[in-house]
Amino acid sequence: MRSQDQHFRILRDLCSLVFSVLGSPICPPHCASSPSRPLSIPATSGRQPAGVTPSGLASLLLGVSLTLMLCGSLTFMIGFILMPWVLGLVTVLHMIGFVSSLSGLARLVLAPGAPGPSKRGKELSD
Repeated sequence: MRSQDQHFRILRDLCSLVFSVLGSPICPPHCASSPSRPLSIPATSGRQPAGVTPSGLASLLLGVSLTLMLCGSLTFMIGFILMPWVLGLVTVLHMIGFVSSLSGLARLVLAPGAPGPSKRGKELSD
């Protein structure tokens, strides 16, 4: 429950950050040519914060898209590399279950009067 709250809080903070960046006013042309910081954090003083330049917004969106593509490609490669190991483990576990079922079936057919594992446990406890 606590991890879900933490994930929700992180997602909410990230969305509010993106919305605040996207919702800030675009700089007028004279602001874009000045060397001042276009993506500045609003100060606590009463002065007006600088807006986001169109190139800054494009850079932000380009960075977000490249990050998502890189993470998606990396996740795909990890899954592609691990898939044979997962399939092999599933196959081995199915074979173990099959052999276990066959041995139980053979024990039933070849020695029908032999006590099963549940009866042996009761005898040992008495």
